[in-house]
Amino acid sequence: MNILRKSILIGFTVLGMAAAHAQDSQQRDHHPNKEQMQARMADMYAKRQARLHDLLKLSTQQEAAWANYQAAIKPAFDGKRMEHKRGEKLTAPQRLTLALEMTKKREAMLETRLQAVTAFYGQLSPAQQTLFDEHGMRGHGGKWGQRGRHGHFGHGGERS
Repeated sequence: MNILRKSILIGFTVLGMAAAHAQDSQQRDHHPNKEQMQARMADMYAKRQARLHDLLKLSTQQEAAWANYQAAIKPAFDGKRMEHKRGEKLTAPQRLTLALEMTKKREAMLETRLQAVTAFYGQLSPAQQTLFDEHGMRGHGGKWGQRGRHGHFGHGGERS
């Protein structure tokens, strides 16, 4: 009887491990679509902002400045890249014109963000300013100005 129990136990263990392995491999093979990625990024952004809000311990007078700041810095990524039809061949001057237009849009967004950060920062106490400096503009907790995982500045970590 002991041998039968051990065999059944071993059988269930092997079946459980096989099921877990199959489920794990399905999850690894699943690549999220654009909408899922945008939803995930929006969720991560909201969590970071909530964490920053809690960390700053804002007074009731500072809450209005926080709301204005949040409205101004809300990510405006719409999923579009350079505006041309897929498969359309662009000349070098056309590609550079599109790149320049995107750069101008990004510069305008950064100007708006700078104004929002400056206005909000002025409402903070020195201790809150220190916390904001440490946690407010660093996306992933890295040092400002380091190249991030994907080669972008300001996201911390080393380039992989």
